[in-house]
Amino acid sequence: MSSVRQIASDLGISVATVSRAINHHEGVSPATRKRVLEAAEQAGYRPSTGLKPTNVIGLVYPEDPVKSDMGDFEAALLSGILRGVYEKKHDLTFISAARDKHNDESYTQFFHRKGVRAILLRSLGDESLVEKIAAENFPVLLVADRSDNPQVNYIDSISSDTSRKAVDYLLGLGHKRIGLAIHNMMDTDHQDRLDGYLSALKGAGIEIDDSLIVRAEANTAGGEIMLTKLLELENPPTAVYFTNPMSTIGALHKCLRLGIKVPRDLSIVGFDDSVTRFQTYPRYTAVCQDAVSLGIEAARWITRASESILAEQYREVRPTDFEVLETTSYANEKPIRIDRNGDLIR
Repeated sequence: MSSVRQIASDLGISVATVSRAINHHEGVSPATRKRVLEAAEQAGYRPSTGLKPTNVIGLVYPEDPVKSDMGDFEAALLSGILRGVYEKKHDLTFISAARDKHNDESYTQFFHRKGVRAILLRSLGDESLVEKIAAENFPVLLVADRSDNPQVNYIDSISSDTSRKAVDYLLGLGHKRIGLAIHNMMDTDHQDRLDGYLSALKGAGIEIDDSLIVRAEANTAGGEIMLTKLLELENPPTAVYFTNPMSTIGALHKCLRLGIKVPRDLSIVGFDDSVTRFQTYPRYTAVCQDAVSLGIEAARWITRASESILAEQYREVRPTDFEVLETTSYANEKPIRIDRNGDLIR
């Protein structure tokens, strides 16, 4: 790799100017900074991050911050990542590419300037960032999502088969009209849950009723909204599959306020990333993924990749489970409804 002195000589400018341009200090014109960064990238120059090689892994989120009402998936995932990183005697730092990256530097230059050797990335449904980073051959692992781009490494859980199992279970209890309450931002995870739902109904010879598929934000308010939409139907469902923990909690709270007895009046299947299903009343039947183990395995792989131990493509899809608890029972012969005033109709 080239040095600052060599780049300065090639461009006919001072070493100090090259150093200021690479480190994005003031006093360098945009045109000069662009020339320096392009020359550094072409020469394969990487800035020093200290006397010893850094062992820092970066965790990158998209521009929109993760909201606290989205549930405990991010907390459980982070817990696993920290365990895996510390196990390998590495450190973890949070990075905002949208806030800190300069337009005239590559992602590789940006991450080296930040002092990180590899990246774990949460896309939240937007794969464009991970594809750009992977195209530069910088070590990056997409976590809790998948990509069709062959350059992108990822680890994710798959819930399509388990979602079908959950809906099949409801069908076996006599439910013929089953609602699906799903996040309004589709990523691979929620697409899995939709696919499983559709597959179960088609397998049972039940025609898909689009009015039974409702969408809202994956939070408690969204759960209440989706439950209300379903129970306002002229022919409402007798069971609902909520594809997110927080929307499941919101629906259960709404049922409690309205006096809806779960599961006597309405059966509910939810989704769980950790132990949320045991913290509600009643404890809810759920499709479950282990976000902690997902984080641990992600951290183990990326730390090895940061040390150039791994070169092969890595794509792991971990299974989910279905656990029957206290919110599902036989179908009610006379489904309950909510009128336009929000009152319960029996």
